[in-house]
Amino acid sequence: MIIYPAIDLFEGKAVRLLRGDYSQMTVYSNDPPEIAADFKAQGAERIHIVDLEGARSGSTPNLETVLAIKEKTGLFCEIGGGIRSMEVIDKYLSAGTDRVILGTSAVTEPGFAEKAAEKYGERIAIGVDIKDGFVAVKGWTESSGLDAFEFCRTMQGYGIQTIICTDISRDGAMKGTNRELYKQLSEEFSMDIIASGGVSDMDDIRALRALNLHGAIIGKAYYTGAISIREAVEAAK
Repeated sequence: MIIYPAIDLFEGKAVRLLRGDYSQMTVYSNDPPEIAADFKAQGAERIHIVDLEGARSGSTPNLETVLAIKEKTGLFCEIGGGIRSMEVIDKYLSAGTDRVILGTSAVTEPGFAEKAAEKYGERIAIGVDIKDGFVAVKGWTESSGLDAFEFCRTMQGYGIQTIICTDISRDGAMKGTNRELYKQLSEEFSMDIIASGGVSDMDDIRALRALNLHGAIIGKAYYTGAISIREAVEAAK
């Protein structure tokens, strides 16, 4: 299993939200590339980045910071947040980002994810943000009314190889990850599944590893010191 330490960007800073609520934002660093360098020093090989401003605007306001993270570390970097057009996908991937994550656009624009996957293959991932069994959109502010498992089935049919699944109720709450959800996903689908939201301690890492998931994203637990990236990387192997 691969550990993906996370950096959420807002106005060029590394921040965290509680359950996707922009009014509950904590700023952890004014130097995200330095955070990324620490990830690398602790043995991480991949970084998960979310542009929280982009998630609301559909643009790329933190592109320079994303590229600075890539340049400083040389690590595999995936980026999500407001990627709603082929132009934005092209912009990120041509600039050197390794993979982009489609969220709202994969739900609200029929065929968009399929078209992106046809063009870029494994460089396209889908973020499946789940609230009460349904896919949430627009920075988690709205429910799409789509059953999460049906949506994943559709994405698999499109040739999507990676899904990043977040249980919104657990995100940033430090209450543990939803192991039953990831067990169901791993049994149901052949895609690479990355667990996100609520990974709070080493027990979560070991439990997700036992499910043979492709990866796990560590966010708040790193910033609060609850999880050492070095220990998580070792435990995930």
